[in-house]
Amino acid sequence: MRGCACGDRDGVSSPELGVAHVSCLAEQAKILVAEAVKNNLGAKEEDARWCRWNTCSLCEQSYHGVVECALGWACWETYLGQPEEHWTRGMTMTLLENGLSDAKHYEDALIVREARLSLARRLGASEHVILVAQSNIAGTYQSLGWLQEALRVRQDVHYGTLKLLGEEHIDTLRAASNYVLSLLNLRRNAGRRRACRPRRGRVGGPLRWRLRRKSGCLGGRQGGRGRR
Repeated sequence: MRGCACGDRDGVSSPELGVAHVSCLAEQAKILVAEAVKNNLGAKEEDARWCRWNTCSLCEQSYHGVVECALGWACWETYLGQPEEHWTRGMTMTLLENGLSDAKHYEDALIVREARLSLARRLGASEHVILVAQSNIAGTYQSLGWLQEALRVRQDVHYGTLKLLGEEHIDTLRAASNYVLSLLNLRRNAGRRRACRPRRGRVGGPLRWRLRRKSGCLGGRQGGRGRR
């Protein structure tokens, strides 16, 4: 594979650079994180080693495209057995949803992002974490062409962020900008068929079956709070 700056960014495409098996990258990341946890190296070191799941150790650039997606799945498989309140579960879902989105599997990414939001609510996450999850969902709606859904959620995120952080906070300004852009985009595409979410309800298909089969709807219903 090549999925970082070593092999295929900035016009570089060399068979001698950036080549590795995804399974090897996954195993390396798994071992590094496990060592940090086993030796009680602390959250800072755990975070640094976790970056091996999405960042090349040679060029220090993020993986992208199908490589990012494949590592997201590998990460999901690795930590699937952890309780849902364990810190690895939320981070694993974030990696998977980002990988799916970067590979343009938007409907699949939406499934994971909706599950991520559900998990955050079950674990009593902060309002800020909830708003970030909702904003990610809105972005996926936008990518899918579900413009009215994107506008609705971004309006909610804007009002929620304004109430939580105040009108001058950078996150509030960013949420306001996203809301305005969604409104303009909807107006530009008035009458477009896919402006609304399909009436069939939640997206589904092979990915939803796969996640349910492997984890019981993404990890059961245990309570508690994680590190994140």
